[in-house]
Amino acid sequence: MATNTYGDSLVSAKGNGAVILTIPDAPTFLSENYQLRTANNLGLTWELGSADGGSPVIDYIVSYNEGSGNTFVVLESGVLTRTYTAKLLEPGTTYKFKV
Repeated sequence: MATNTYGDSLVSAKGNGAVILTIPDAPTFLSENYQLRTANNLGLTWELGSADGGSPVIDYIVSYNEGSGNTFVVLESGVLTRTYTAKLLEPGTTYKFKV
């Protein structure tokens, strides 16, 4: 049974197949993978967040900005591993990344 500001829900039978999912925690320990660095590429690695939201995390979205403000642009979605190489970066430019 669930309760909110509108009242109580109907009582459901135990084990009726409902699965409650929550939003997974953000990845942690985003850092540079120095082995993947070149003049125009930057390697990134990260760790899983502590909670998966009730279902395994299967892919990630890597976003960046050029060092100012809080607006990030999606660099790639559907990243299947916890390692990524950002390519074709401009030397001397400051970048911020978010996974």
